[in-house]
Amino acid sequence: MFTGLIEEIGTLKRSFKQGEALLLVVEANRILKDVALGDSISVNGVCLTVTAFDSRSFTVDVMPQTYRHSNLKDIRPGEPLNLERAMMAGGRFGGHIVQGHVDGTADIVARGSDANAVVFTIRPHDEKLMRYVIPQGSVTIDGISLTVATADRNSFAVSIIPHTLKETALQHKGAGGVINVECDVLGKYVDHLLHYKGGDEAKEDKPDGGGGITAAFLAENGFF
Repeated sequence: MFTGLIEEIGTLKRSFKQGEALLLVVEANRILKDVALGDSISVNGVCLTVTAFDSRSFTVDVMPQTYRHSNLKDIRPGEPLNLERAMMAGGRFGGHIVQGHVDGTADIVARGSDANAVVFTIRPHDEKLMRYVIPQGSVTIDGISLTVATADRNSFAVSIIPHTLKETALQHKGAGGVINVECDVLGKYVDHLLHYKGGDEAKEDKPDGGGGITAAFLAENGFF
């Protein structure tokens, strides 16, 4: 689990592609101080496992599922990457719950300013993700924990303070850039429970074959 507070901007050193699989070698500094084989590191918001490392870089594998749903396939050697180590138990929770399980990619359609903030307008490639994007709620952009400023049916905007922009690879992106999006996991779980359709046993218990949590169910069980 991660917090969405980027620790370091790394650089892609090498990339090896085989079909829809990748091997990435990432140059870094700070996050290598206590690295071990098998550690989880968020790379542009994607939770990846360290398979090798030395004093200046670490290596990770990218499987086809991750290849298809993230922007890692488009990163070229020399490009900057947002890096964060997995959260330590007992540490400060400065962002929000970030799994490193990217829901999909999105286009940056505009970059502007609002006083001291930089505003990015973002349009997910899959509009279904917008059901989980709530104004004043949390969203993860390339591994960065951000607050949703506004949202409509197919796009949303986030405001970023100068410090966050300076300390992340997002400073190098503008309109036309492609970023990874992870929606708030709490919203995804609530939505799943509300719309869950059970298996055969659940269908047998319900005349209409439906499932999920309904207002009637909540009332019957004393929730309101």
